[in-house]
Amino acid sequence: MAATEAQGLGVYLREDAAGAHGGVGSLDHEDSEDCILEPLSLPESPGGPTALAGPPSVPCIFCEEHFPVAEQDKLLKHMIIEHKIVIADVKLVADFQRYILYWRKRFTEQPITDFCSVIRINSTAPFEEQDNYFLLCDVLPEDRVLREELQKQKLKEILDQQQRERNDTSFHGVCMFCTEEFHGNRSVLLNHMAREHAFNIGLPDNIVNCAEFLRTLQKKLDNLQCLYCEKTFRDKNTLKDHMRKKQHRRINPKNRDYDRFYVINYLELGKSWEEVQLEDDRELLDLPEDDWSDWKEYPVCAVCLFCEEQEETVDQLCVHMEDTHGFDLLRIKSELGLNFYQQVKLVNFIRRQVHQCRCYGCHVKFRSKTELRTHMEEAKHASLLPDRKTWDQLEYYFPTYENDTLLCTLSDSESDLTAQEREENVPVISEDTSKLRALKRSSVLNQLLLQECLEN
Repeated sequence: MAATEAQGLGVYLREDAAGAHGGVGSLDHEDSEDCILEPLSLPESPGGPTALAGPPSVPCIFCEEHFPVAEQDKLLKHMIIEHKIVIADVKLVADFQRYILYWRKRFTEQPITDFCSVIRINSTAPFEEQDNYFLLCDVLPEDRVLREELQKQKLKEILDQQQRERNDTSFHGVCMFCTEEFHGNRSVLLNHMAREHAFNIGLPDNIVNCAEFLRTLQKKLDNLQCLYCEKTFRDKNTLKDHMRKKQHRRINPKNRDYDRFYVINYLELGKSWEEVQLEDDRELLDLPEDDWSDWKEYPVCAVCLFCEEQEETVDQLCVHMEDTHGFDLLRIKSELGLNFYQQVKLVNFIRRQVHQCRCYGCHVKFRSKTELRTHMEEAKHASLLPDRKTWDQLEYYFPTYENDTLLCTLSDSESDLTAQEREENVPVISEDTSKLRALKRSSVLNQLLLQECLEN
């Protein structure tokens, strides 16, 4: 029964879509045979009045009242007051307009009582004061199949749109936090904001309708509104300081207006991304025993010091920097005998100089990072480090980029120590200094000094 209804619904939805576009397509085919020598006008809606410019509307199920799609609450209120019909879980309907059109057609074919549950209110009152309301919900198999079919079609449209955006190379956008412009694919701008400004709205492949998403965020910033706490400030500088100090360079996860921009919210009928993730966690908790045999550890990519190249391991990244930029991090670390903290300061120093488009070899400042890279590669200034006192400073303990994963992959193992450091064997012994007189008599230092004197 459900399969038959699904086929019928599929035919209805396809016919509905074909009827909306079939007239225009046939005219285009006929006109393509002739030369176009004058301006053309689109044809009127077949079998109806002249189409007026404006937002799409949704009709009432029972009467000729129409409401804009964006004002569906008014339509629902109208149907409750005027026609005493309630639609359950409207938020779970993927395409509200087509849902209404389907039931508008079905209610002309059969009585409403064949589809809806009857709810009688004021049942204890006199008969003339009692009212019957009709509930349309997915308990009815036909309604459930319709909602699932609309959900599948919506998901297909979203995935098609996502694929178009992934392949699109005509994207143009400006960073919301600086004046840099980007051309090509949307991922270039998103990766820039994540890397340079620590503003991460998710992986580009998980986002759909990206241009509209960015316009929505930009509008909030133009209105001096924080993207996370959504408070409004008096000027841009105050807003920037607030978002930086409070670490509010992220979107509010509780704002449901953002859900439509993430593919995960279209995967299952009526489930948001939080509910999907909660189900995943619940499945993990229900496991009878901890089995990590199928665990796959995905490496964290580290970004090159001079360009945007990313590698999964430090060794691969070092090979890239040596081959492309002439910068041998492992050789510099070995020759200068750098420990972990000195490596951190050196990396943060280079990051800051490159971010400021300044060559640390000759101290010349350039207009862009591209010009800086070209200069350093041609002049071979990448390996021309300044004196240690220039970069071995306390200020470079703090990362230039908050999400710099290269800092997490630096090593200071026993194999990285120099031969002289490995030969040094200086014991470090903690002793109780609360009783100095007893310590002088029994300290292990006396034995060490005595042993050294005997050896000499």
